[in-house]
Amino acid sequence: MGTACEVEVEAVHQAQDTGLSHRLKEAIAGPARNHLGIVLALLAVYVIWGSTYLAIRVAVLGGFPPFMMAGVRFIIAGAGLYAFLRLRGHAGPTPRQWGAAAMAGCLLLVAGNGVVSFAEQWVASGLTAVWVAITPVWAALFAGLLGRWPGRLEWAGLFLGIAGVGLLNLEGDFQASPVGAVALTVATVCWAFGSVWSQKLSLPSGLMASAAEMLVGGVVLAALSLISGEKLTRVPDDQALLALAYLIVFGSLVAFSAYLYLLKRVRPSLATSYAYVNPVVAVMLGVVLLSEHVTAVGIAAMIMIVLAVALVAAGRGRSARSEAQE
Repeated sequence: MGTACEVEVEAVHQAQDTGLSHRLKEAIAGPARNHLGIVLALLAVYVIWGSTYLAIRVAVLGGFPPFMMAGVRFIIAGAGLYAFLRLRGHAGPTPRQWGAAAMAGCLLLVAGNGVVSFAEQWVASGLTAVWVAITPVWAALFAGLLGRWPGRLEWAGLFLGIAGVGLLNLEGDFQASPVGAVALTVATVCWAFGSVWSQKLSLPSGLMASAAEMLVGGVVLAALSLISGEKLTRVPDDQALLALAYLIVFGSLVAFSAYLYLLKRVRPSLATSYAYVNPVVAVMLGVVLLSEHVTAVGIAAMIMIVLAVALVAAGRGRSARSEAQE
């Protein structure tokens, strides 16, 4: 009798120890997985998005009208991801979530990415990436308008970034095509506002948000292509088709999903910090693969804009530490 009781007590302790050990492992592994996910997501938006400027340029110059190309890209990527998630048992977005996805998708993918594709008809891929690097600066400003005004370092970054964009206007591509400069300004402002505002929207959870935004954005881009009278004047060449496939798989399914993952887990300044690396990647690829030329003015502008982003990020970090101490 006593032995049986001792065995039962020992079994209970073992069960408790096992349960405690399991919970402890989950507690330790959970943050580790989150940190790894954030690092991988950052690498995706840093490197892949840096290369998408080149892919967009190749697709547009290879025969695809810009809005048509962007619409096809996001419809295929969004529909494929949506079907995959539904087959895996994920619930579809509610009407309210579809509305939120439509607002975010129009800002990020139509007014943001679609207009960038439009601008790359005239502007080199490397210069486009340098211009778009100003996005975190606009994001800091919009965050202020929504209740979190920039500190001193962030204001310094804002002014330096604007000065960098002004210097970039001296580049030949922008002087030859003011339309490209205006289009890129609209694109960066809309992308920055969409990035900040999307954190306040009731979007679907996980990858379903990516699927819904890409579906809605793709349909709007296709409609915009029809309204603007875009037509295929020639059969896109093989490089253009490969570029479109790369944009669908890596630029949309991988990198855009990684970006939305970051927006849910980190501050906007970190999520948009891809602007540090994208210009460097894009400029190098443009020079090596498309023989694009960047003058000393363009390089100086890139340095100014990257420093501006660094000041904004540093200012955001200081503000976060001050809020935590309070």
